[in-house]
Amino acid sequence: MRVNHQAFFCSLFFARLADQILLFLVPLVVFQTTQKVSWSGIAFFIEALPRYLFFPLFGAFSDRFSPLKLMRISQMYRAVVCIAGVTGYALFGGIGWLIALSAACGILTSQGFVAREVMLPQIFKAHKFERVLALSQLADQLGVVLGPMAAALLLGWWRWEFVVATSGALFLLADGALLVWQRMSGFQAATPEPPQGHWTQPMRTAVQHVLHLPGLQKVILLAAAENLVIGVTLATSAAMVTGIHHQSGRYYAVLQTVGAVATVLILLTIARASFSRRTLGLLAFLAICLGGLIAGASPGAWGYAVGFVLIIGFDKMFNVYIRSARQKIIPPKDYGKTTGVIILLNNLTQPLAGLLVGVFASRAHTGLLIVVLSLTMGAIGATASIAGPWWRKRRAARVAREPGLSEAGVVEGE
Repeated sequence: MRVNHQAFFCSLFFARLADQILLFLVPLVVFQTTQKVSWSGIAFFIEALPRYLFFPLFGAFSDRFSPLKLMRISQMYRAVVCIAGVTGYALFGGIGWLIALSAACGILTSQGFVAREVMLPQIFKAHKFERVLALSQLADQLGVVLGPMAAALLLGWWRWEFVVATSGALFLLADGALLVWQRMSGFQAATPEPPQGHWTQPMRTAVQHVLHLPGLQKVILLAAAENLVIGVTLATSAAMVTGIHHQSGRYYAVLQTVGAVATVLILLTIARASFSRRTLGLLAFLAICLGGLIAGASPGAWGYAVGFVLIIGFDKMFNVYIRSARQKIIPPKDYGKTTGVIILLNNLTQPLAGLLVGVFASRAHTGLLIVVLSLTMGAIGATASIAGPWWRKRRAARVAREPGLSEAGVVEGE
């Protein structure tokens, strides 16, 4: 990687650091305020759902507008939202301001993420894409490593609203680093195609790709299954550690940091070694499923910690597999709009897991819910793997019978 790309990865790091501080605050502050696991789950549902509902819209935007401009808007306005949320809390009070500003920042994070997905293949054309993904994930994970530590340290000095203001300053720093990178590299995003047809055409094109591109439905199912366990882990981790296992907030921060450090080591291994895409996906999927079973079934804090580290540590490896797989499948000109729809489908199971926690979990049943969702993940993965070869044979037979169909399963000329 060229030296002038370092500012780009620094921008990813600062944005992730700020986002991770907010993600750390919401479940912890809500649980400490209410002392109820269910409210932590509901808060996670409210915080997470908007992030994913807007992905299709932002995917269409990324194919129609400059993704670089969309990234800058994402970072600048997240800073504005942080300041506005803190101001609202100061004027009117109520923990709802923390949840609301986190949800708004989550929506803007979605915009930045899709724009980044569209830009990465353009910026690093000459590099192996799995390595590029590993490095971008590494920049993210360095933010994840330091985010809980920074949040816990700052909460020891200040009230949570001052920590939120610090996140706003970090978003501004991320935008500054992105601007420096743009000027140093001279990067110009590819000119988006002008809008054609009805305003719903981008969504219809994306849905057609989801339904017909070979292998894409399997990738979506596997990611949705994995996100069940990720969602229930994120929604319950604060309550499991500080409530059910009676550990301190500092222990919770250290545990998140250990998980993030494990992820950094795994991503460094991916960036330096040469693993097949299939190996990455299978190893990560099995490790996350096993981690969920251990975390949910363990009666003690140390057993939960082992399961938690497996889940968090291998999550980004699985993301490298998913993102590289869909980059090979989706046509470049439709990458943004299709990725937006796919991310929505992949991640709806995360807020669903939070909602299930809010409805069904109690101090006695939270571990059982984690085990059930982990088994569900394994069942979905097994079903997708078994059905995949059958579906490919069926598609090949259909293409042979109907010459008007391309291998992608889309009618030629559409």
